[in-house]
Amino acid sequence: MAQEAVSAGNAQQAGWETIVTDWSSDKQTFRVPWGKAMMWIFLLSDTFIFTCFLTGYMNVRMSTTIPWPDPSEVFGLEVGGVSVPLLLIGIMTFDLITSSGTMALAVNFGYRRDRGRTAALMFLTAGFGALFVGMQAFEWTELILKWGIRPWGNDLGASQFGACFFMITGFHGLHVSAGVAYLTIVAMKVLRGDYEKRGYEIVEIAGLYWHFVDLVWVFIFAFFYLW
Repeated sequence: MAQEAVSAGNAQQAGWETIVTDWSSDKQTFRVPWGKAMMWIFLLSDTFIFTCFLTGYMNVRMSTTIPWPDPSEVFGLEVGGVSVPLLLIGIMTFDLITSSGTMALAVNFGYRRDRGRTAALMFLTAGFGALFVGMQAFEWTELILKWGIRPWGNDLGASQFGACFFMITGFHGLHVSAGVAYLTIVAMKVLRGDYEKRGYEIVEIAGLYWHFVDLVWVFIFAFFYLW
């Protein structure tokens, strides 16, 4: 009995030592890089925030008794003296969807260790993002100067329209701006060869962020501009 107890105690001690060794040597249960895992956690938390924004917007939209401004009229773009509904928004959406494709190509070439093409495609993706932010700035200018829309009210209908619009699109635009800076920095480091030894997983991590930004815009486009 005593020998069995000693053996059980030794086995338990060996088990704890194994756990301590695993933790101290930074062992991973799942073969997922920490950077990618942290990005997924960040994107999950960001998903909750955007979900709250869009849910709050839908609640306000359905509960208000004052007519909501017509998106086709407010977000129209004049071409040759004719107002084309949602033209600018369509161009912005096409721009982001295209940037998602160039980002996917950058990830592909990154895993092939093609430094030049990876950096070029990331710069191109960042350029599409900067173009989107520029068009969004133009859109905001039109709404403020031409239509007189403010976060606290407007003359076109429900006063909540301006608050919802500037909060949701502004928060998304901030993410796009941060993404442009992020992609540019990573692309410069790729071009310098900083990831030759460590690998190009950082390109995929940056791609996860950019695809998330694009996906969120699809929901904003559907709920805010088409509804």
